[in-house]
Amino acid sequence: MNNHQAHQRQTGALDSIWEDHMTQPDFDTLWDHQRPEQTETTFRALLPEAERGPDRSSHLQLLTQIARAQGLQRHFDAAHETLDVVETQLDDAPLLARLRYLLERGRVFNSSGAANSARPLFQQAWDLSRAAPEVAFYAVDAAHMLAIVARSPAESITWNEAALERAEKSAPEDRARGWCGSLHNNLGWTHHDQGDFEEALTSFQRALTWQQEHGSAREVRVARWAVGRALRSLDRLEEALSAQEALREEWRRSGEQDAGYVAEEIAECRYAAGRVEESRPFFAEAHARLAQDPWLVAQEPDRLRRLQQLSQPQ
Repeated sequence: MNNHQAHQRQTGALDSIWEDHMTQPDFDTLWDHQRPEQTETTFRALLPEAERGPDRSSHLQLLTQIARAQGLQRHFDAAHETLDVVETQLDDAPLLARLRYLLERGRVFNSSGAANSARPLFQQAWDLSRAAPEVAFYAVDAAHMLAIVARSPAESITWNEAALERAEKSAPEDRARGWCGSLHNNLGWTHHDQGDFEEALTSFQRALTWQQEHGSAREVRVARWAVGRALRSLDRLEEALSAQEALREEWRRSGEQDAGYVAEEIAECRYAAGRVEESRPFFAEAHARLAQDPWLVAQEPDRLRRLQQLSQPQ
């Protein structure tokens, strides 16, 4: 296939996607959160048709998702500029467009380290959506973001539980139900950060059960990793190491590559068990992979520095 034919095929596929979503676009089905730059390209290819179309809400929603993709690439100024375009057209915009604007403006603020600016935007999204069953998915999103920017662990737990309650009360076919696995996972991390490792393990196990019933193979592997992480925190090192080694083999068989977290856990388990020399190649592998993550580089330099140090012979 030559370049022209490839372009025609891509254009035809995007036209089909837009037609499928013209009545009620679901841009989330187009998302690849592992490749935000590719997602931005996909959304921009839809933009000319959206601008010409009669549905202004769809156009504004698409712009909010372009902004989200820009934010995930840490292009925060560009994301805010995209959202500025949306903001100028919000006065009489439908509820869904306003909600998605508030959520994405808040996410850009939070990702750039301005949680205090993000918090009122998420609160406004929650207030607008909580009584509207047709936007339950976005109500849950708002509550889950309020948990992330909460000022205390107790407040975070309260918001996560509110999000979980809203998700579980949704109709079985409502995609708001799809939040349940992530919310159990988030509760697990809040408990873990407080040092309540038993409660963290319980939440992670609930997340794993949910993902096994509803999630993808990748989501199941991520949930299993969290269970193993809690086991290490509980000093159940042999169980934790066994879980992570089995997971490493599953990643290998899947043909996908773990970002480096499994190698990190194997290293930490072996190191904690006194198997220092055995841990070094895993620390080296974890550092090599995790150092490619811009978020970790910006937010957790001490963690990366430790991985590098422990990979070196003493």
